[in-house]
Amino acid sequence: MKHILYFAITIVPFLSTAQEQRIDNFIVKENLTQNGKIAIIAVDSAEVADERIDGTFLFSMNGLQQSLQFHQGVAVPSQKIDGSTFVFFKHKNQDNSTGRLYFIYKNDNSLKPYKVNGLLLLIIPVLLLLIAYIFKRMLLTLVILGLIYGYLSFSKGLAFTQIIESTLQVVKNLF
Repeated sequence: MKHILYFAITIVPFLSTAQEQRIDNFIVKENLTQNGKIAIIAVDSAEVADERIDGTFLFSMNGLQQSLQFHQGVAVPSQKIDGSTFVFFKHKNQDNSTGRLYFIYKNDNSLKPYKVNGLLLLIIPVLLLLIAYIFKRMLLTLVILGLIYGYLSFSKGLAFTQIIESTLQVVKNLF
């Protein structure tokens, strides 16, 4: 009996496993001391701070890797932010990675991080190009119509007032 109890006591620590600490989601806020630094906060899926996170985790900020020391779910990178900038934060776990793009706006003495959807950075330029393309087509159509009107006006005796009168006659005949 004594040997069984001794065996059970020695094998139990090997059978028990510690809960793995991992950061699946995080947010960025201004550091509470307002010293020009930001704070990375580990959160759960409901964006509630996960205070169980303690230890060193590897983050990549704009491609530069840095080990961050988390205490109760909060870590403060050592870099001070001098001006407004875009920062891409990325953390890689063993099976997946999480990345967030933030625009950090700096005014007089505070930082305001705004989360940016990366898809917007593609959609906005495409929309601007599409508007420019449509405007170019519309402008080309207006130039062609202007040239036709100029030709008919000067060489064939057509005046703008005659076009308006003709249009009013057609509208009047419809009613």
